[in-house]
Amino acid sequence: MCYTSPVLGAADFARPCNKIGLTMPAAAKVQAKRPPVRSDAKTAGRTGAVRRERNCSVARTLDIVSDAWAFLIIREAFFGTQTFEAFRSALGIPRATLTGRLRKLTELAIFRQVATGTSQRKEYRLTRMGFDLYPSFIALMQFGDRWLSEGKPPPLTLVHSKCGCDSHPLVSCSSCGQGVKARDVQYRDGPGAGRHPAKNSRNTRRASDGGRFQLGRPSSVSRALQIIGDKWSFMVVREAFFGNRRYDKILTALEIAPNILTDRLSRLVANGVFRRRQYQNSPDRYEYLLTDMGMDLYGPFIAMLQWGDRWLSKGKPPLLLKHLSCGSDFRASVVCNRCNEPIVAADMQYKLAYDPTAFGALGPRSIT
Repeated sequence: MCYTSPVLGAADFARPCNKIGLTMPAAAKVQAKRPPVRSDAKTAGRTGAVRRERNCSVARTLDIVSDAWAFLIIREAFFGTQTFEAFRSALGIPRATLTGRLRKLTELAIFRQVATGTSQRKEYRLTRMGFDLYPSFIALMQFGDRWLSEGKPPPLTLVHSKCGCDSHPLVSCSSCGQGVKARDVQYRDGPGAGRHPAKNSRNTRRASDGGRFQLGRPSSVSRALQIIGDKWSFMVVREAFFGNRRYDKILTALEIAPNILTDRLSRLVANGVFRRRQYQNSPDRYEYLLTDMGMDLYGPFIAMLQWGDRWLSKGKPPLLLKHLSCGSDFRASVVCNRCNEPIVAADMQYKLAYDPTAFGALGPRSIT
């Protein structure tokens, strides 16, 4: 069975589902088969029932980068920071916190420790797995540049050394090379589909460190993560891409406490990701539609999905994507908009709109 991605936040229109020959409203997509919810979302917290959530490679990726300190440390590493003191200077992070995050990121294989000469101190260098997060960061950066700049120039401009051009990367289909939009994709369950017990450590209230994403140097990625870096906010937006636009549907799908869902929906509306549309009177009821800004999160989401599939799914991706434009299954690829070559950290140079030394930070050195 195939599932056509819904078009939310625009006028509903019919689209055929190629495999089953049906015409259905794109916003009323058939849901993937999954085990029944084991407890009522409104009472799960009181009964002590285990909350179960959808297997999701994007969520696995965000488990790492939604921690503000972990994200900031990885970002600084992309700019050449490798030593404990350099990370601390750039971020103003407490020593104990930095020690803990570096240990965790090393255990996760994002970093590896390297001895330097005769010094007893070690450097923290990104592994191949760590460097492979770069395209996801760039996809988030492009989103932040487009929607969250508040009329100001972006903090930095990318220059792709392979073609020598200012680059505004896009998320493309690995099969045909064309840009990918949510309206152009069908999905189906992959071999890793299903649900699993939620981690007890997952925050159920809004993360208290949201403002920390903005510490250190200016960053469009930080601005994007302030909106979706909170795990519940991300999962609410993800449900919209699965076709769930009404409060009760989202409540059931996520087994989320009503007060938390109300808070996240209100914040996402205020931030411009959703708009509300009334569909019932007496009592008044609303559905939540992705705006153009919200729809534009699809690119960063599937870029993170690609990283999670590659490194965290053990060869069993939960979701498979099909690009309707070319008819092929595909992986998300973040490519240069000028030469269409994949974006790799080693190939990028930067024009900076700020001085890193003003933030106690290292590079990158501006090429202008």
